[in-house]
Amino acid sequence: MLRVLVVDQDPDRAEIVEKALRQDPNLSVEVATAGPGHLLDLLRTLEPDILIVDLDLPDRDMIEQLRVATREQPRPIVMFVDQSDSEAMKAAVGAGVSAYVVDGLTAGRVKPILDTAVARFQEFEKLRRELDIARTSLAERKLIDRAKGILMRARGLSEEDAYNLLRSKAMDEQKKVAEIAQSVITASELLK
Repeated sequence: MLRVLVVDQDPDRAEIVEKALRQDPNLSVEVATAGPGHLLDLLRTLEPDILIVDLDLPDRDMIEQLRVATREQPRPIVMFVDQSDSEAMKAAVGAGVSAYVVDGLTAGRVKPILDTAVARFQEFEKLRRELDIARTSLAERKLIDRAKGILMRARGLSEEDAYNLLRSKAMDEQKKVAEIAQSVITASELLK
């Protein structure tokens, strides 16, 4: 069951969102009518899976709280706003908002917008994980190449033999080749 936190200072607007979401048995809905200045505290206390924020227009403090919240615990965020402002929209999306909806709060639209925001968030997280894996792989490849170069110079090995030596040592010690490569680099720097 997904936990949804709805933050809105206007109880009537919050009720529209709450009623629309309570129809889904897979959602647990919590409504907070506290001011947006308490957003981080609410998120840290309630730890929702999804955040819905409804307000007139996001201000700098709200955007910064969303940015911190996204850094601490990424989650889908839907923001309903009454007034259009392209700078506020760009800042909100940059802070982790998955769906920024201007003047579109109706009960019938809430669930489809939420579903879209969750799907967009999941796709973004998948891409972020893939990017992290690619970065790690590239960093490891650079370490291995550097270590191969050190072994080739120090022991007169071919590139293939240097890699096989690293791989063999990694297997013997039950470590990753990149870890052995880092050890070779560290030892080489100590011997300079």
